[in-house]
Amino acid sequence: MQTFRIVKPAPALAPYIRYYWILRDDALTPVSERTLPVGCMQLVFHKGRQLVSLQNSQLQPQSFICGQSFGFSDVMSTGMIEMITVVFQPYAAKTFLRIPLHLFFGQNISTDEVEDTELSDLSRRIVDTPDNDQCIRLIEDFFFHRLVSCSEYNLKRLSTVLSEINLHPQVSTLELSDVACLSSKQFGRIFADYIGTTPKEFLRIVRMQRALYTLQQDPTLPFAQVAYECGFSDQSHMIKEFKLFSGYTPAEYLSVCAPVSDYFSTL
Repeated sequence: MQTFRIVKPAPALAPYIRYYWILRDDALTPVSERTLPVGCMQLVFHKGRQLVSLQNSQLQPQSFICGQSFGFSDVMSTGMIEMITVVFQPYAAKTFLRIPLHLFFGQNISTDEVEDTELSDLSRRIVDTPDNDQCIRLIEDFFFHRLVSCSEYNLKRLSTVLSEINLHPQVSTLELSDVACLSSKQFGRIFADYIGTTPKEFLRIVRMQRALYTLQQDPTLPFAQVAYECGFSDQSHMIKEFKLFSGYTPAEYLSVCAPVSDYFSTL
């Protein structure tokens, strides 16, 4: 039997954390899943058996930081699943991890590898705590402790930039650097440090997520209309990006699963 639960963060953490999700699955047969880039860094705690990446046949770490990615990945269960995942706001993970986030790009980095004693201790406590609601409280205590010494300056700047991206499908990186009141070079460096990828790559992720959200609202829309509304140059451009990010053309994607945008559905 599988259970899936989304938990909202404490109100004071909502500017930094989108939500937590808790998954349990005691299926005896392996379960596979294809994951797409969602534009948000994640912190994952495996309390059951770890998932295996089918791309490299490697087990995910017991607890790890999931960096921004560019392309799809396939994972498979190796036994009973029990996992808790923190989904950060796109600009907020650095507040708690205190490391430039571009260092995690395309990787799942074990919490033990980041040389953060408090984070490693949290990971061990999560694994050893049976009650998942108590686990969420432990995670939030860790976050509140980290908030005491964080700087809000670049967070506010990047929050404004993210609002611009979410509202305007056609926005350019040059326009975004103007919104941030930074030179293009400064903007690119700060953006990568806080969001974990370049502005150009992030815009492509959001554009794909916007297309998923548009099709989520109405799967019967003509693809040419979706491409126009979501900021693609044309329909062939959208098809190419769909293939890169999901492994499917839009038509193939709609034939195998219902479109859901993890990015726009939780705004």
